[in-house]
Amino acid sequence: MTRLFSSKSTLLLAGLLIALCHLCTAGQSATGGQKPEQPSAIRPADGPSDIVARISDYVVTREELEKRLMRELHPYDYDSYNEETEPVDAKTLLMKMAAEKAMAMEAREQGYLKDEMSQAAIKRYKDRRLRNLLLQNHLQGKLTVTEAVIEEQMKANPKLDRTRAMQMVQREKANRLLGRYFLEIYRKFHVKKLSDNFLKAAQIHQRLLLHPKTPREMQFIRTDQVRNELTPEEKNIVLATFDQGKITLKDWFETLCEFSPTSRPRNLNTPKGVEQLLERALGMPLLVSEATLLGLDKDKDLLKQVREYEDRMLLSKAKLAKYKEVKDPNTEQIVAYFNKNKEVFRTNRILKIDLIWCEDLKTAQQVKVELDSGGDFEAVRQKYSLVKEGKPFNTSPGSEGLFWKDLWKGDPNEIVGPVKGFYRDGIKWRIVKILEKNPGEVKEYSIDIQDRVKRKMVNEQRNDLLEKYGEEILKKYPYEIYADKIKDINPLDIP
Repeated sequence: MTRLFSSKSTLLLAGLLIALCHLCTAGQSATGGQKPEQPSAIRPADGPSDIVARISDYVVTREELEKRLMRELHPYDYDSYNEETEPVDAKTLLMKMAAEKAMAMEAREQGYLKDEMSQAAIKRYKDRRLRNLLLQNHLQGKLTVTEAVIEEQMKANPKLDRTRAMQMVQREKANRLLGRYFLEIYRKFHVKKLSDNFLKAAQIHQRLLLHPKTPREMQFIRTDQVRNELTPEEKNIVLATFDQGKITLKDWFETLCEFSPTSRPRNLNTPKGVEQLLERALGMPLLVSEATLLGLDKDKDLLKQVREYEDRMLLSKAKLAKYKEVKDPNTEQIVAYFNKNKEVFRTNRILKIDLIWCEDLKTAQQVKVELDSGGDFEAVRQKYSLVKEGKPFNTSPGSEGLFWKDLWKGDPNEIVGPVKGFYRDGIKWRIVKILEKNPGEVKEYSIDIQDRVKRKMVNEQRNDLLEKYGEEILKKYPYEIYADKIKDINPLDIP
């Protein structure tokens, strides 16, 4: 029997699963629930305290809403538009989230996931989650190591600190455990390779590689070739069997396409090369079969994750379908839009600033007092700032979002604040020193700016179309918004 995983691939998988083991008890926000008992409404709260909305059998939790609010605050339009943005309120965003759920449900009903590519993507996602769940469960509680072993590792490699040494020992232990576990599964499912078909597989590989139906500059096999250039008979050539399953040539090629073109094996024109890649192709289905045999495919968290993945695909497909209804503006419309909105297309509007991040408003106020009293900026930063190392940098409307207008009010050499700003994944108070202020310039219309104006116009039309579609589709799918549970949600309300 040929070994499935090389020591390198097993090691990489083990390293991944060490990190995953720490998450094995972590859940994600709920997406299931009872259907509403009455038509669409915005009503006082009832039911579990963390649920802020229901639509059909979906729910939206307070945590989901708060995370989405924070994402919406961050600027995502980095095309240097100079419009002043405003924060989205909780109720408006919650209605948008409900509409997105409705769009996904409508897309599912319309069969948007029935195509081969969608089904293959869903299967890959589910299989990977199922494999990880199986191996997490197998490694759970087995990666503990003694202090003596960690000390020994540190002595062998003095450059390692304790954390790195422990990770290396755990990784090695996981590698051994997973290697033995996979061999057990391999034997358990009675794997048999059909070596008589290896030469045929090598020949077909060379045909797709060297003689594609559509000529191309780069010489490597693409996923669309596997889908379109293999005959049904070729796709179903069996290379290996195991209890309740098999590996076909199509499976083999899909495994090949998981590699980047530069890292693909160079010996796939030989039966030996075919067999080596077959070993890799066997890994996922064998582990999935074992997981299914243990009933892990019924895991509630797994099923929820798969459904959420499907919903993301459905929403994306629903949006793309609506986007096709938007017509590109002609040159006359583009010029007219530009002339009406010249300020939006101002370029190089930049502030050069230095700043001090503060733990809370009280600290920021104290920092401002000391600076106004003549305190040295760097000294005050070292005394109060959450980030001790700092240097001046350029910022723009595209990176500051709704906080830009507070900064733009300042003049060079002025200390501005306390003002809020994006700090890591949240919002913090800061004191900002304005060093330079460049208003940029508004240029006259030219062919160079045409595409930028066109993108802006198309995006506006798409957003308007989606908003109207969301309002329309919500009439079909009953929903409830629990107003009492969201009235106090405001991510900008920081201490």
